[in-house]
Amino acid sequence: MNKIIFKRKLYDRMLQWKTSKQGSTALLIRGARRVGKSTIAEEFARSEYESYLKIDFSNASPETAELFNDISNLNMFFFRLQAMFNVKLIERQSVIIFDEVQLLPKARQAIKHLVADGRYDYIETGSLLSIKRNVQNIVIPSEETRVNLYPLDYEEFMWALGKEVTFSFIQEAFSNMRALSDVVNRKIMRDFRLYMIVGGMPQAVCKYLETNNLKEVDEVKREILELYDDDFHKIDSTGKASLIFNAIPGELNRNTSRYEVGNVIEGARQDRMLETIGNLADSMAVNIAYHANDPSVGLALHKDIGKYKMYLADTGLFVTLAFIDRDYTSNTLYAKLLNDKLSADLGYVYENVVAQLLRASGNELFYYTFPTENNNHYYEVDFLLSHKEKICPIEVKSSGYKTHTSLDAFCSKYSSRVQSKYLLYTKDLKKDMDLLLLPVYMAELL
Repeated sequence: MNKIIFKRKLYDRMLQWKTSKQGSTALLIRGARRVGKSTIAEEFARSEYESYLKIDFSNASPETAELFNDISNLNMFFFRLQAMFNVKLIERQSVIIFDEVQLLPKARQAIKHLVADGRYDYIETGSLLSIKRNVQNIVIPSEETRVNLYPLDYEEFMWALGKEVTFSFIQEAFSNMRALSDVVNRKIMRDFRLYMIVGGMPQAVCKYLETNNLKEVDEVKREILELYDDDFHKIDSTGKASLIFNAIPGELNRNTSRYEVGNVIEGARQDRMLETIGNLADSMAVNIAYHANDPSVGLALHKDIGKYKMYLADTGLFVTLAFIDRDYTSNTLYAKLLNDKLSADLGYVYENVVAQLLRASGNELFYYTFPTENNNHYYEVDFLLSHKEKICPIEVKSSGYKTHTSLDAFCSKYSSRVQSKYLLYTKDLKKDMDLLLLPVYMAELL
């Protein structure tokens, strides 16, 4: 079967770069392993240029790597490159792709001079780009336009399923704050629960479309998780990064106000794990929501780097990781999600997918906790967004929605700072005075 090429939103951003920059910068596509960076780079090159040359540094020959030891004579550099790859490059009509560029830091450093030369366009793809060994002894080029590629969001998933019209209807309902109807919402929620199970990793979506078999999809996701585990052991030989990653479902299930590394690694302290957490964030296999110590505009100015919650960047992987020690048939999350029987104690799955969709829409993730009036408990707002001059608190519910104590307490305490308040849940869109209750699949529209 031919490889399925999915429609991705990043493609339009890449077109904008090509038109506006006219070769004055390279395009750097960052993303986790297996999110489709190489695929979209090559599809773009094939469609938008007369010719292209792709260097995959994960399997480049020693002779190819050696080219970057000396680029003082660019005429000779390009001559040898074209001869080695049997590709004719055309001035201002060709692009050169540096795939997995983090594996040859010298190639990334060369971008400064290659861009200045101006003959061709350049697209770089990479993951783990800021890990020390990948930037050691090189000058990181400033001539890069950096973009992020995430797993397919829900709209892209619907495109893959051939349901573009459905999401247009969702957007229209959101724009006009109009209910879709219970019947339509139930139908869309069935698709959304399928999205939560399959996830947005292109290989998993492809396997679902090819086989319609969730067992085979689960096998693909397990392979991706094994790949991530191998990567984490490479960047952290102590194994701590791997332990922290694999414990994400368990930590969310504990329903505490932060990720406690001491629960995962005996004797570990938050302040001594900052580099490891930073490496995990750089992998883009996780999404990290930081606590905002002052919930106001400019949330990044008030983030507490030692207090955070961690999510998987892909909820399909999250569902598999939660039951990684069991066979596919024992994954009760699959059955409960498909049949809309998810209990309140499994609500963290919805929290993970909201984090995924908010991040894919370009939002940084923040949350907020504060003590109750008698100081024996904490209120928690799941997510905070900064819109215009105010903030928007978000609460995520997987079941009941009639009580939203934390959200109410927050809006009472910080009423002058709140623009809109949202409760994301599984029912149809409705308003409850000044509270907007939105179906969870609208999270990426916020």
